[in-house]
Amino acid sequence: MELILTNARIVSMQNGSAGYQPSEPMNVLIQNGQITAISAKVIDADAQRIDCSGKLVTPGLIDCHTHLIYAGNRANEFEMRLQGVPYQTIAAQGGGIISTVKATRGASLDELVELALPRLDGLLKSGVTSVEVKSGYGLTLNDEVKMLRAAKALENHRRVKITTTLLAAHALPPEYIGRADDYIEHVCQTIIPQVAEEKLATSVDVFCESVGFNLAQTERVFQCAKEHGLQIKGHTEQLSNLGGTALTARYQGLSADHIEYLDEDGVKALAESGTVATLLPGAFYFLRETQKPPVATLREYQVPMALATDINPGTSPFADLTLMMNMGCTLFGLTPEETLRGVTVHAAKALGFAETRGQVATGFDADLAIWNIDHPADLSYQVGVPRLHARIVDGAFCHD
Repeated sequence: MELILTNARIVSMQNGSAGYQPSEPMNVLIQNGQITAISAKVIDADAQRIDCSGKLVTPGLIDCHTHLIYAGNRANEFEMRLQGVPYQTIAAQGGGIISTVKATRGASLDELVELALPRLDGLLKSGVTSVEVKSGYGLTLNDEVKMLRAAKALENHRRVKITTTLLAAHALPPEYIGRADDYIEHVCQTIIPQVAEEKLATSVDVFCESVGFNLAQTERVFQCAKEHGLQIKGHTEQLSNLGGTALTARYQGLSADHIEYLDEDGVKALAESGTVATLLPGAFYFLRETQKPPVATLREYQVPMALATDINPGTSPFADLTLMMNMGCTLFGLTPEETLRGVTVHAAKALGFAETRGQVATGFDADLAIWNIDHPADLSYQVGVPRLHARIVDGAFCHD
């Protein structure tokens, strides 16, 4: 299939400030799902032509950290917390993450897909073409596998690219209370080998935190993931500084995510390994946190910063990536250019697609967003105003 975009003002997101500035009207040739030519001259090819009429064309946005697959609803807990009920009390009454685990275990694969589609639609309406989806609400072999299969099945229902991550080490399941090391061994000896054999995920993630898993347990999972040919990601330094980011960097992790409590040594480790720092302002906002990620230090060491929704039922129930761009600016002090890079080129790197996604350039995947705006800063500026004209995924034009 061939497609030509005409009169497209391109925001390429290639290196340098020029990559953020809209071009003069250009023509883009798309063949077999890839961008094969970009020219100011008329492209002579037998292809469908779409006149962009001066609209902005950016890379399709990439949400590189989500928990999109889950069952249940925790709006009641949100209300209880605002009424002053402590989280510990909510958890003791069967709430918190365990309530999501219970609901997710009780849902079928098809039900999980149906529940996820409205959330996915929210992301697509904000210009998203690629989404990373984690497991982590099953915490058994069968339920973690079910979640990953449900995530992959989303591609059968919507025009989108799904990347899956195994997060079995997300929380300690109730049947393993007091036996965290035993659960980690179950993850390493049973869950990871099965997921790797069935190619259900490309990465393994761990919640390395005082309320999650310690450094030794995290490293055990990372070692096992590497042995099975899986990439590394980390939920690190969200609530305290345990050193999980440096550990993730030591294992050449694709990204370390959250990182509000990251210190300069951790930033240096990211810089040396080329690991992406993924910022998640939705959780920061929803939890009313005050410790901000070290943006100035990340800039100083030129660590690429990605930005993602972290959509999940407990701490970031937001299905709009442009809202995260606004929060990145208003809460963390990022510039509009940094936020757009955070959901394109740097998000692509955080998923291992630095050479194929996140830029409008020849040889890259034809995953694009066409916008009814004059300047890319508008994507971080306004929230709730429809701006997306269309998406292109693997060269296929989508009116959604």
